[in-house]
Amino acid sequence: MDHRAEYERKKTTPEGLAAMIESGWSCVTDAAASIPPAIVEAMGRRAEAGELTDIKMHGLLDLKPSAMFACPQAILPVSWFSGKIAKAAANRGEADIMPCYYRDMPSLYRDYIPVDAFLTVVSPMDGEGYFSAGVTGSYSAALFEKARRVFLEVNANMPRTATAPRIHISQVTALCENDAPLPIVPPAELDEVSRTIGGYIAQEVPDGATLQLGIGNIPEAVGLALKDKHDLGIHTELLPDSMIELVECGAVTNMRKPIHRGKTVCTFTFGSERLYRFVADNPDVEILPVDYVNDPAVIARHPDFISVNGGLEVDFFGQVCAESLGTAHVSGTGGQSDYVRGAVQSPGGKSFIAFPSTAAGGTVSRIRPTLSPGARVSTSKNDVDCIATEYGIAKLRGRTLSQRAKALIAIAHPKFREELTAQAKALHIII
Repeated sequence: MDHRAEYERKKTTPEGLAAMIESGWSCVTDAAASIPPAIVEAMGRRAEAGELTDIKMHGLLDLKPSAMFACPQAILPVSWFSGKIAKAAANRGEADIMPCYYRDMPSLYRDYIPVDAFLTVVSPMDGEGYFSAGVTGSYSAALFEKARRVFLEVNANMPRTATAPRIHISQVTALCENDAPLPIVPPAELDEVSRTIGGYIAQEVPDGATLQLGIGNIPEAVGLALKDKHDLGIHTELLPDSMIELVECGAVTNMRKPIHRGKTVCTFTFGSERLYRFVADNPDVEILPVDYVNDPAVIARHPDFISVNGGLEVDFFGQVCAESLGTAHVSGTGGQSDYVRGAVQSPGGKSFIAFPSTAAGGTVSRIRPTLSPGARVSTSKNDVDCIATEYGIAKLRGRTLSQRAKALIAIAHPKFREELTAQAKALHIII
């Protein structure tokens, strides 16, 4: 088969591709760098012209403003894990939210969500007619199978990676080309609080541990504090820049991992140009589907697994909210619960939920008697392991409610400890 001839037959412009999309469709994008900017913008122009209506646009982790959020009366975004733009749209009532665990997204799409079109960015076609999903494993493989139509935005800047999902030109409905730069995320600006928390957690990481680091300043600080460790491994949802530094300085070898030995495993990545260069054609990086990478049973196979994620508040019971401020939407559950469960089931494993002790300029304690009204529980009281602030680490797993409250109060900001103690006693929690 002449793959190049078929490519040319299916190639069009972003506008030509958007013209194939019909009102009433359910369309899907994958995460971050795989959201196709040229296709989405062309769809937005059609919507603004009144040529598209009643479109549902499913996706997660938006990194920058786009037409996906510009015309909600015609294109309704459905956020499965929100960046800043989706967060704001949801709180205006201009976007819907899908409650879910990240690991369940492939099966949810397969079993529940109609997919009229899957829109994604891929690396250029190879000599055998295949495109690579590049830096995103996530749920792309499930969508390549499920979608009634697959529309590709081919980008020469998208790295080809060895294990990311692939699709053949014969399975593609239409494609366009757009060699736009991939989204770049500025380096985290680490303050003293983040560095302090990162240092506490780093002391808990033994040589040979396998790591998962979430999104945010504190997980980045943890990564940067681990450079003097030896034979660390990586099995993580997101592969951030701090982990690349650990590989390059020799702290990560992946050689003690019982599975994928010698390999850095993740389900997606985005960040700096340096990170994109690192993963390109790198046989030691495996970008795999999220229903495998985030499976707690797979995570638990790694001894001394260390999971680090962020949170917004925790109550005396150990319930963690990481996705809302009261009723106000912030993000989503993502993979936090998966990694908490996998880490605590790992022999010697530990899970850390880490955040500064206060919010709102130091006027609010993030450690509370009960979660704020309307707050969504991201990690349950039965799953939680360790909570970390700049005042230390509270070990909650295997402790009673009274013991948990005392441990949490000990790592709260000192100006709130007396009040928290009084509240715990009034609720008959401290006995």
